[in-house]
Amino acid sequence: MDILRFLTAGSVDDGKSTLIGRLLYDSKNILADQLEAIERSTKNKENGEVDLALLTDGLRAEREQGITIDVAYKYFSTPRRKFIIADAPGHIQYTRNMITGASNADLIIILVDARNGIIEQTKRHSIIASLLNVPNVVVAVNKMDLVHYSEDRFTEIVSEYHKITEALSLKGVKFIPISAKDGDNVVDKSDKMTWYSGEPLLEYLETVELGKSINYEYSRFPVQLVLRPQVDEFHDYRGYAGKVASGIFRVNDKVKIYPSNIETTIKEIEVGNQQVEECFAPQSAVIHLEDDIDISRGDLIAKKDDLLKVGQDIEALICWMDEKPLTLGTRYLLQHNSKTVVTMVKEIRYRLDVNTLEKEPNPSKAELNEIVEVLLKTSVPLSYDAYQNIRENGSAILIDETSFVTVGAVLFK
Repeated sequence: MDILRFLTAGSVDDGKSTLIGRLLYDSKNILADQLEAIERSTKNKENGEVDLALLTDGLRAEREQGITIDVAYKYFSTPRRKFIIADAPGHIQYTRNMITGASNADLIIILVDARNGIIEQTKRHSIIASLLNVPNVVVAVNKMDLVHYSEDRFTEIVSEYHKITEALSLKGVKFIPISAKDGDNVVDKSDKMTWYSGEPLLEYLETVELGKSINYEYSRFPVQLVLRPQVDEFHDYRGYAGKVASGIFRVNDKVKIYPSNIETTIKEIEVGNQQVEECFAPQSAVIHLEDDIDISRGDLIAKKDDLLKVGQDIEALICWMDEKPLTLGTRYLLQHNSKTVVTMVKEIRYRLDVNTLEKEPNPSKAELNEIVEVLLKTSVPLSYDAYQNIRENGSAILIDETSFVTVGAVLFK
């Protein structure tokens, strides 16, 4: 049985946490003691309804304010598929948390309040889904009960969102009208929106085709640790431990070490302390080479191909996550897989306007939650791929040199 990892995103009070609670409740994936605890938490509400959002809003601050702050993960299953849900915060100041949740998602559900339609945060989340190359997008038009289940209102929102799909080249977007509070078109098809001919949300999640999230065509192995046991029994042992980022490695494969550009052959492969003939993404493995080569943490073992880039001048998109602006000439630490290098922002080429989706050329800085294209200059050559080709080797983070706080999500071009 395969696993679908999906994220719910949207603006504040669009009903993300309530939707997840409804999915869990109607699909009978809530334990009896969980339900009792939620009923106790909401027994003082005037209408007496159970607040399903409390199933995911676990932090005390979230429950007190009635909002989601951190990304909450929930697991459930049906007879057809297993699911991992990430409930992302809607407030603009927590957009950085949403990026974390979307980075390894197979699908994103963008909620739109039927009363408000497409707003700035809807566009921002759509841009992030496009940049992170999330394979499937569902636009769930929520709170249809508050617009009297109007087909005209739903059609109007779909038409407006199509402008975003064209600008961002989003493909295969699915639109579903729902009411998370009442359960319409969430697990069961609604009898209040007979004009909607499609399947309810859960049925779509169960049947949507999952693309290959891991690239098996191009092989990348970032070295995390060089194993050299200081004991007589293993005095000739030299292995390179790490996680296969993409592709497949086999014994006797010809490989190249980056950034030194030395070619060699794989002699042995270990997985789980057992010798094997091959290892593949996302396995953790130890690779032994025929030649004694100077390899250290952060180096890359790869099969030779045309996709891999090696250099110090790197074009990238950055989602800025810090309250202190990104400025030209500022030094940061760039963490790429197991390699950390010093980098400097050489150029800020454009800033993406969230409202108009237009590129503003040559801005002087990037503020919190802004998306910019930059040219980075690293202190040493970096071996990387374009994010659109191999996401595992095409992403990095920027770290403040003094506070060691993560300040930016980096997608290589």
